[in-house]
Amino acid sequence: MAEAALDAVRRELREFPVAARELSVPLAVPYLDEPPTPLHFYRDWVCPNRPCIIRNALQHWPALQKWSFPYLRATVGSTEVSVAVTPDGYADAVRGDRFVMPAERHLPLSRVLDVLEGRAQHPGVLYVQKQCSNLPIELPQLLPDLEPHVPWASEALGKMPDAVNFWLGEAAAVTSLHKDHYENLYCVISGEKHFLLHPPSDRPFIPYELYIPATYQLTEEGSFKMVDEEAMEKVPWIPLDPLAPDLARYPSYSQAQALRCTVQAGEMLYLPALWFHHVQQSHGCIAVNFWYDMEYDLKYSYFQLLDTLTKASGLY
Repeated sequence: MAEAALDAVRRELREFPVAARELSVPLAVPYLDEPPTPLHFYRDWVCPNRPCIIRNALQHWPALQKWSFPYLRATVGSTEVSVAVTPDGYADAVRGDRFVMPAERHLPLSRVLDVLEGRAQHPGVLYVQKQCSNLPIELPQLLPDLEPHVPWASEALGKMPDAVNFWLGEAAAVTSLHKDHYENLYCVISGEKHFLLHPPSDRPFIPYELYIPATYQLTEEGSFKMVDEEAMEKVPWIPLDPLAPDLARYPSYSQAQALRCTVQAGEMLYLPALWFHHVQQSHGCIAVNFWYDMEYDLKYSYFQLLDTLTKASGLY
């Protein structure tokens, strides 16, 4: 009796993403030709938890014209920034039986630019990606070149951003599949970003496992070693690479349907809270994103229920 009930729950969980997709998930990420009004943004995108790419939202930012490598070198070249360094470009990702965080180096931005331009070498793959408002904290000289927030989004959401982050890295730097509890407005200044997205409703098809956390350490010889973070609890993370999924190990993922989109210079992606995303970029891509804390409302509670049932039923 209990096993039959559990099978019924698993069947419903497998059918749920398909039903949700038919009702509310677009086949492709839609484009807006201009920024929405606060009302339209909230009504058409935030409330239904739907992504979109917004054009002509950054045209008035001086950064769009100014932020070349020579400009960054002249303006903030001597400023030290936090840089994630990994042997393979994957920071905060599963490697073997570990969840591995990057080594963190503090380097003058000019050194990062030298590596990106091939003028200098540095072990591993570099990515300026520290996500704790690194733009105002580490690079305040750049703040006059853009708005401190997105006014129509701030008005719609009734709050200012929790964080404003600056991103700059090599093409080899990849962000592994994960989700955040932020409404994310991701603005590409130069180059392009490649996003692979899954709606929160795909959770029954997306595997999580628990991993011992570790951090890369960069030795003086320029090699990497993993060091376990013994004081930390195990970390739940997605072991699957959506670009080359191991379907023998995670067969249910074949039923998930990813949305892929490319965000180009001058465009802004609205990435709703709790959407799973995997990110790649062109070499030397420069971007800024605004994180607004999500509302912990009934939608959040429903997702937590979906997550809990998926785990409790043994699906993933």
